Amino acid sequence: MIAIIVAMSENRVIGREGKIPWDLPEDRKKFQMLTMGNAIVMGRRTYDEIGHPLPGRMTYLLSGTKKVELENCHTVQSLEEVWEKEKNTGRDIFICGGASVYEEALRNTDKIYVTKLLEKVEGDTFFPMFSGEEFVEKSCEILVPQKAVFYEYERVFDFEGPEKGLLKT
Repeated sequence: MIAIIVAMSENRVIGREGKIPWDLPEDRKKFQMLTMGNAIVMGRRTYDEIGHPLPGRMTYLLSGTKKVELENCHTVQSLEEVWEKEKNTGRDIFICGGASVYEEALRNTDKIYVTKLLEKVEGDTFFPMFSGEEFVEKSCEILVPQKAVFYEYERVFDFEGPEKGLLKT
């Protein structure tokens, strides 16, 4: 499974000046629970904000400018390279940002996990729009009362078969 995992505000903000403009421990716990033991993919700016590979996960840094090769952390040039490296591992792949990586990954995404802050936030980086015709809400839970809701969306497929998980054409 390929999934996007994101926290965003009501106005789709995911970042401001290279940082996440809020601190939500409940979201970090949900992120850890979902991604532990799986593969995560992030762009250079997201990696730089975190500053290190996350323990218990295979980390892929998608970058043409920065190279990191550590135990459980590898630099890749494309998402296709991640798909190839992970195809026989049994791990799920979680796309963790930033905006351009999310946008590129949307066409191959099976699920989208969204923590939505119930407020508008000032920012300069936004989560891309996705279609309600392509993704349907599968679950919704209050993460923090009056502050944040966690949603799970699943891609709608109009076919079954070996192509499942790829963009419909």
